[in-house]
Amino acid sequence: MRTALALTVATCLVGVSAAWTNAQQARPATLSPTTVDEVLQAVRADLQESRSDIVAKNLTLTSGQAAQFWPLFEKYQAEQNVIMDDQLRGIQRYIENFDALDDTAALGLINAHIDRDAKMSALRQRWLAEFQKAIGAKLAVRVIQIDRRLSLVHQLQFASKIPLVH
Repeated sequence: MRTALALTVATCLVGVSAAWTNAQQARPATLSPTTVDEVLQAVRADLQESRSDIVAKNLTLTSGQAAQFWPLFEKYQAEQNVIMDDQLRGIQRYIENFDALDDTAALGLINAHIDRDAKMSALRQRWLAEFQKAIGAKLAVRVIQIDRRLSLVHQLQFASKIPLVH
C-alpha cells in the first residue's frame, strides 16, 4: 500500500510538471507571457485533479458515502486554493525581488511560510470533523493523511525552487 501510494504520488508529480511544461511550450510565441494568475490556475487545476484521483484510488466508499464525501472534498479543495494561491504569489514576489531583498522582506517570506503551515493545519482539523460525519473516522483520517503527504511533496517541490536568503 505504501509503495503504491508513493508510486502514485511520484507519477502525479511528474504528470503535473510535464503537463505544465507542455502547456508552456505549446503556447504560440505571439501571445503575451504567462501571467502569474494563469500559472496558478494551471498548477492548481493539475494538483486538484491529481489529489482527487489519488484520494479516490485509496478510498473504498459506498455510494452513500461517496455522495456525501465528494462535494465536501471539493469545498475543502476550494479553501485550499486560497492558501496555495497566496503562497505561490508570495514565492513569486520573493523571486522577483530576490536581488534587492532586505531584512523585512526576508522575514516576510519565512513568516508567510509559517502562516501557510498554520492555515493548512487549521483547515485540515476543521475538515477532518466534516469528513468524519460523511465517511467515519478511519476513512476521514486516511483522506487527511493522503492530503498531507501530497502537500508535503508539493511543499518540497516548491521549496527546492526558492533560493536561500543570502
